[in-house]
Amino acid sequence: MPESGVNVCPICGVKIIAMVGGDRVLFSVGPPGTRATLWARVCRYTQKPGCINSNPQAGSGGSSNDSYQSPR
Repeated sequence: MPESGVNVCPICGVKIIAMVGGDRVLFSVGPPGTRATLWARVCRYTQKPGCINSNPQAGSGGSSNDSYQSPR
C-alpha cells in the first residue's frame, strides 16, 4: 500500500512528505529537513529535468535552518 503524501525525487532519491506547515524532506544521511534545505544542499547544483523540488520555497514554511556552510 503506497504512503499517501509521500513523493520520491527521481533525480536524487530523497523522500518528501507533505505536512501541514511545510513539507519534510528525509535525507539518506542526517536529520530531516525542509525543501529549502534540500535546495541548498542538492537541487541548486544538479538542476536536472524531473526534479520535484524546482522551487526552493515551495512547502518550506519559511527559510532554511540548514547549518551547512559551503567552503569558500
